[in-house]
Amino acid sequence: MALSAWSEAEPPKSRLSQKPVAQIHDILAESQCYSFEFFPPKTDEAAQQLESTLRELEPLNPGFVSVTYGAGGSTRERTHNLVLTINDGTTMTAMAHLTCAAHTRAELVEIVELYGSAGVENILALGGDPPKDDGLQRGELTYAFELVELIRSVGTFSIGVAAYPTPHPRARSHAEDRARTAEKLAQADFAVTQFFFEEEQYFELVGDLASRGVEKPVVPGIMPVLSLQATRRMAELQGSEFPERLLKQLTADGDDPAAIRAAGIAEATRLCTALLEAGAPGLHFYTLNGSTATREIVSRLEGPAES
Repeated sequence: MALSAWSEAEPPKSRLSQKPVAQIHDILAESQCYSFEFFPPKTDEAAQQLESTLRELEPLNPGFVSVTYGAGGSTRERTHNLVLTINDGTTMTAMAHLTCAAHTRAELVEIVELYGSAGVENILALGGDPPKDDGLQRGELTYAFELVELIRSVGTFSIGVAAYPTPHPRARSHAEDRARTAEKLAQADFAVTQFFFEEEQYFELVGDLASRGVEKPVVPGIMPVLSLQATRRMAELQGSEFPERLLKQLTADGDDPAAIRAAGIAEATRLCTALLEAGAPGLHFYTLNGSTATREIVSRLEGPAES
C-alpha cells in the first residue's frame, strides 16, 4: 500500500480498481455491515500506523470505510490520495468526506469531477466548520443539502450526510436541527451519525425522521470510551452531554486507565448489540486510525466461532 511514500505534490497515479467499487446505498440495502472512519496521516510514522490499521481491519470485511476532510480543505490532496489508495490497494470501498466551508462552487465541482474520473463513487457531503483563519473565504455554499445538490449535478454518486442524535452545536433548536437533517437526508442516500452514548438517542432520531417522511438508512456512529478525558472533550466539541450513568459505570473501579478502557469496550459492545438487534443498518466505528478497540468489539459481537 506504501502510504508512507505519499507526496502531496505527486499524488498516486489513479487507475480504476480491478474490483467493482460498490455504491454504499446498495451495500446498506443488502445487509447490516461494519464500516470504519480514518483520517489522512500527516507524517511517515502516522502513515505506517494507518497502513497497519488498514491491514488489520480489512479481514473484518467492512461494507465501506470513510476518509475525513480537514477544515477549510486542509487535507484536500491527502484525503483524495488515501481514498484512491484504499480503493486501488485493498478489498475495501472508500468514501470521501467533502465540506462546503472555504470552497467556491467551482472548486467543489473540480474536486467531485476528480473523484468521478478516478472511479470513486461515494461521497459524504458536509457543511463543515467555518474557517477560523480570517484570510480564508467562507465558501459559496453554506449547508450540506446544497453540496448534495451540487454533487448530484456532477455525477451518479452515492451520497451520504451527517446526522446528530443530539442537536448540532450550532443549531438554534432541537426542532431546527431535525428539520435540517430531514431536508438534507431526503436528497441524499443515507446518513452516518456522530457518536453517542445511549441507544434511545438513535431511536429518537430515526423515529423523528420517519415522522417527517424520511426513511433512508441512518448508520449509527460508535466511539468507545478508551480515555475518559479525551472522550468527554470530543463529546463537548460536538455538543453532546456525557451521561452521568456512564461516568459512574466507567469509574466504578476508580480512575485506573486500564479499568476505564475495559469498561468502555464493554459498554460500546452493549450499545452495538442493542442497535443491531433493533435493526440499525450497520455500525460505523470512529477508529482514530487504530484497530485494537474496533477489533475487540467486533470479536465480542460475533462471538466464538461455531465448531
